[in-house]
Amino acid sequence: MSEATAKKALICGITGQDGSYLTELLIRKGYQVHGIIRRTSTFNTERLDHMYMDPHEGRVPLHLHFGDLANAARLRHLIQQIQPDEIYNLGAQSHVRVSFDQAEYTADVVATGALRLLEAFRDYALQSGKKPRYYQAGSSEMFGASAPPQNEETPFYPRSPYAVAKLAAHWYGVNQREAYGLFVSNGIMFNHESPRRGETFVTRKITRALGRIKLGLQEKLYLGNLDARRDWGHASDYVRAMWMILQHDTPGDFVVATGSSHSVREFLELAAHYAGVDWKSCVEQDVRYLRPTEVDSLKGDYSKARRVLGWEPEISFEELVRTMVEHDLELAQQELTLVRAGHHIAPRGGRMPRSEEHTSELQSLAYLVCRLLLEKK
Repeated sequence: MSEATAKKALICGITGQDGSYLTELLIRKGYQVHGIIRRTSTFNTERLDHMYMDPHEGRVPLHLHFGDLANAARLRHLIQQIQPDEIYNLGAQSHVRVSFDQAEYTADVVATGALRLLEAFRDYALQSGKKPRYYQAGSSEMFGASAPPQNEETPFYPRSPYAVAKLAAHWYGVNQREAYGLFVSNGIMFNHESPRRGETFVTRKITRALGRIKLGLQEKLYLGNLDARRDWGHASDYVRAMWMILQHDTPGDFVVATGSSHSVREFLELAAHYAGVDWKSCVEQDVRYLRPTEVDSLKGDYSKARRVLGWEPEISFEELVRTMVEHDLELAQQELTLVRAGHHIAPRGGRMPRSEEHTSELQSLAYLVCRLLLEKK
């Protein structure tokens, strides 16, 4: 397929876990992919580096553009310039616990940001005469306190600023679809993880810490609510559902889940088993990681997606946890090699600080140094 005839996709949130897997999927399918990234003083494209090509080398399947969901004028300009066939809005401040501390920022990016993008999409669709398609990434957190299993008919009951903002974005999409006859679909995604998950999210925080504890680089892992239950799938399965939602004949709203749920404790126990670590000797609770309002249990009923789209999850919970543990054990081994070579990345004693933000910064530094050393081999 030539560059002129290839379908074009625009992804907001392309540097995140889902954005990188979706980019891989679309490139395999022959798309020309455009991604919006925020300008920062440090590189934040490590999940995309293996797909990036120098634009001087000829046909390039991936193009990155500076932009922000807070900047409506820039969004309009990019959409008019790129002329996408499909738009995927995966951009968000997506950490639920942080949304309590930064509620206004979360609302501006997640809710109003989606509205800005939707209005730019609406004007482009109506003025161009084309029939582009729009995907809005929703969250199972929107169900909140509603009893499981949750499906498209379950009442929403958000329990965090993040969930409230996601719910607003969801209804903005429904309203644009009904008011203007646009192809706008919502995917209500239950929890999905991978080795590319950010290190401050509880699943990756667990597997990352267990790898470091196994090799003596860290002493303790501090967690919040171990009894919260979630429906966990693999991100690569879920981005496949995103694409299938936009290929369907008509727009709609779809729950994407696995149909089974596990507690944080169960995730921890399985991860510790794969890592060969006695978690009861190294895990402690820190009340700072508890939410002011908790979501006790999420379990998705994805029967509509199975019936209408033919979508099924392919990667089991056990395989998901195992691949995350194996990845982070390898990362810890690389870090240990650096420590033995005299690079003192972690604080003395190998014990990481209790501050989640500080921990993430140090771990990211270790990861970047490991990558640089490996590239020189």
